[in-house]
Amino acid sequence: MPKVAMTPMPAHARVALTRQVSSAMERCELTHLPRCSIDIALARSQHEAYEEALRGLGCRVQRLAEEPELADSVFVEDTALVLDELAVITRPGAESRRPETATIAGALGAFRPLARIEAPGTLDGGDVLCVDRKLYVGVSSRSNRAGIEQLRLLLTPLGYAVEPVQVRGCLHLKSAVTRVGPTTLLINPRWVDRRHFAGADVVEVDEAEPLAANAILIEQSVIYSTSNAATAERLRSHGINLRTVEMSEVEKAEGAVTCCSVIFSVTA
Repeated sequence: MPKVAMTPMPAHARVALTRQVSSAMERCELTHLPRCSIDIALARSQHEAYEEALRGLGCRVQRLAEEPELADSVFVEDTALVLDELAVITRPGAESRRPETATIAGALGAFRPLARIEAPGTLDGGDVLCVDRKLYVGVSSRSNRAGIEQLRLLLTPLGYAVEPVQVRGCLHLKSAVTRVGPTTLLINPRWVDRRHFAGADVVEVDEAEPLAANAILIEQSVIYSTSNAATAERLRSHGINLRTVEMSEVEKAEGAVTCCSVIFSVTA
């Protein structure tokens, strides 16, 4: 299997697109977790602290208005993939989430040309891990091979490679692996085959924290949940600078730090 070519991420001005937590979040889609009570007020307070962490790392936060009837709408990552050349508006695998894309497209149209994933394809942004010009895309309960093939046809002419990656036991690819350094990935090897990422430096999550592989790399820092203390210590021991945030309420809805923003470069 060819090795992964990973280069440092360049410095640019960044926008972080977010959305207010929906008052309906307790009705969220769940696949792997049991349903339990979500404190909406606490979720909103934690989300504001998350947005402040994004600002602290140089992002210009653009928050969209609440979608009170769309329970999962805080998880904006799943609705779009933004690259330098264009924004791809996805077709989420959960039918209840497809109305979320309208306002996302409206916001992103100010920054990028738009392309769309069409039926019968499905694609969640949480299944897309970008490593330079290569995109690993999870084959999951939310993203199917028809959607991945549409993405490949859109992006190959722009010089991107798209590789399907089977995931198991989790919702999205980025539940199992994310980038935490210029050449470093954080991975749960029980949920994704690490051989896909040959050539990368790898930090494995603590076995007691299977949900710990989700993180956001911005420049030289990583936004990371306080829920995963043992894995956080592993990351620090590898010299990774963490900015920790409380995410308990969105985690009850199968969310994580990457889910709650769409981050992209803009001309400063």
